[in-house]
Amino acid sequence: MKRTELVRQIRQKKSFLCVGLDTDLEKIPEHFLDYSDPIFEFNKCVIDATAAYTVAYKPNLAFYEAYGLEGWESLQRTMDYLNEKYPQIFTIADAKRGDIGNTSSRYAEAFFGRMDFDAVTVAPYMGEDSVRPFLEYEGKWVILLALTSNKGSLDFQTQMISDEGGPTPLYERVIRRSMEWGTPSNLMYVVGATREEYLTHIREIAPEHFLLVPGVGAQGGSMEKVVQGAGNKELGLLVNSSRGIIYAGQGKDFQRDVENAARLMQAEMSSYL
Repeated sequence: MKRTELVRQIRQKKSFLCVGLDTDLEKIPEHFLDYSDPIFEFNKCVIDATAAYTVAYKPNLAFYEAYGLEGWESLQRTMDYLNEKYPQIFTIADAKRGDIGNTSSRYAEAFFGRMDFDAVTVAPYMGEDSVRPFLEYEGKWVILLALTSNKGSLDFQTQMISDEGGPTPLYERVIRRSMEWGTPSNLMYVVGATREEYLTHIREIAPEHFLLVPGVGAQGGSMEKVVQGAGNKELGLLVNSSRGIIYAGQGKDFQRDVENAARLMQAEMSSYL
């Protein structure tokens, strides 16, 4: 998906909502367990309930890999459904891949060539040659882990390292260096909403790049502070919500509650657009 298409969808829907499809068989409404593929059937209902309010969907692959072959088949069915019925919506494989170049090339082929995601999350620890293969696909995006919302991110990501301009936090070095590999049209960054004190600085470093922001809602991040700290002239944000939307309801009419949760988030987002 081209950047212009993503920006157009944000403006048309007055939304920058990304719904995380982190589907757990222990948490979905019980009646889905009667289906031969309960994960796909649940995802399909969530997608249909929220498509009017969201601009992106982000399956977290751990929730599919955990079920082996059946989980991968559910993921493929979910992607086939999205690409057929909602081709205008941005899709993210939350895979956090990143390996030596020839291995990354195979990962890129899997998610871009075979499953036809628009983007994949990538870990930058192994450097440029582990990221470059993902950037070689026209119209596809790398979403690089920069400053994540988990507690353990402080173990490494904010540690100071020596640089030409003096001591620099590692996350800043990652962003500055990776900006040499990609462009604002094929490279985004993951920045957690719970890292509010860093948002403005990151936007100064990367003024044009999109930021994928998890952590609003269930993890305690503030939508207002995210927009104030990290918005740019095109907004430049995708704010992810997973549990707060997909598990908003139980029972056979759960779609009503899921839709309402997405609608409320979109209504808040529209006030910033």
